[in-house]
Amino acid sequence: MGLYGGSFNPAHEGHLHVATEAIKRLKLDAVWLMVSPGNPLKNVDEMADLQHRRDRLLELVDNKPKITVTDVENKLGTRYSVDTIKALQAAMPETRFVWVMGADNLQDFHRWQNWRDIAEMLPIAIFDRPGYSVSGLNSKFARQYGRNKVPCRQLLSGPTPAWTFVPIPRHPGSATNIRRLKGNEWWR
Repeated sequence: MGLYGGSFNPAHEGHLHVATEAIKRLKLDAVWLMVSPGNPLKNVDEMADLQHRRDRLLELVDNKPKITVTDVENKLGTRYSVDTIKALQAAMPETRFVWVMGADNLQDFHRWQNWRDIAEMLPIAIFDRPGYSVSGLNSKFARQYGRNKVPCRQLLSGPTPAWTFVPIPRHPGSATNIRRLKGNEWWR
């Protein structure tokens, strides 16, 4: 099962593209798009409320098979991805989870709370994003865990830490660009 967390501020076709590619390329049963109640690394003044972000993502997903929109972090009361992963692994011990993220997150992954623990807890699939491949693959995470990089087909079959970089057709969708065009209050 893929866990694809994010602010989704706003959700866009690029998010759906990554989720669909994750299902296809990793042969996942499902991907959960986990709408974060609040990203500790982002300015809350530029963030729509959880309900707006979740509703926009639900509209975008529109009952696509194998893709579920959830605010599980809000329900669990977790603030950091590492705590969400721990809670889900404890609640669903028979499920093999994989962390799904865009290459844009890889460059700052070392700033995440207990990022090394995340790398030890579950495999990580990083999906190509326009403008982020080089910086992501030169990130602190990529350098520290370089020996743990595996081909996509081996990601779910071995021990952790394990990660892969998945080159996919690039999608131009960008929440940053949407906010730039519509303003930080894109939901109004």
